[in-house]
Amino acid sequence: MSTATSPRFKNLQELYNAARICMPCPFGKTEKDHKVFGEGDPSALVMLIGEAPGAEEDRLKRPFVGRSGKLIDTLLHASGHVRSEVFITNVVKCRPPGNRTPLPNEITDNMKALLKEEIMLIKPKVICTLGSVATQIFFKEPIAISQVRGKPIRFINPNVVVIPTFHPAYVLRNQKAEILLSSDLKLAFELAENTQTEMSNSAL
Repeated sequence: MSTATSPRFKNLQELYNAARICMPCPFGKTEKDHKVFGEGDPSALVMLIGEAPGAEEDRLKRPFVGRSGKLIDTLLHASGHVRSEVFITNVVKCRPPGNRTPLPNEITDNMKALLKEEIMLIKPKVICTLGSVATQIFFKEPIAISQVRGKPIRFINPNVVVIPTFHPAYVLRNQKAEILLSSDLKLAFELAENTQTEMSNSAL
């Protein structure tokens, strides 16, 4: 993912207000409140990116509040962290028909630009991409999540470490993968905290 060095907006609220008005839905929805934006700590060290809202997220207008979100909350708690420490969002901000996976042509340039702005405003040290849709955003060529899962990859622009991992919806269907998702979330916090400590020491 390549992006500008500074955001165009002053804060997330300003960004989302603009997107709510100006960004068309790739699924043709016309109601004013169909978008589900990110939430959490606006200065989080760790950012989680999923693919799109589901039915419960669409109803409550909050990301990851259904079964997938509850699993994320449980695994964060098991690693000694809570949801309020992270920032969590999706690549696509409105629910696909039937909760299906967004098609490549539905992940519009506007959607990608909005995600870039979120990253630039939050300035996370580590991003966990949840599933193949979110992971693919960072690669020019098609890539399988099985090839890169759990392997930290440093991107220079933006300056961030990306840890691809499974989407919690996949883990709910394949419980043996839960230990891998849990391990990847723990690794994200370890790397983020180590990076923060290195930066603090270098400033002394």
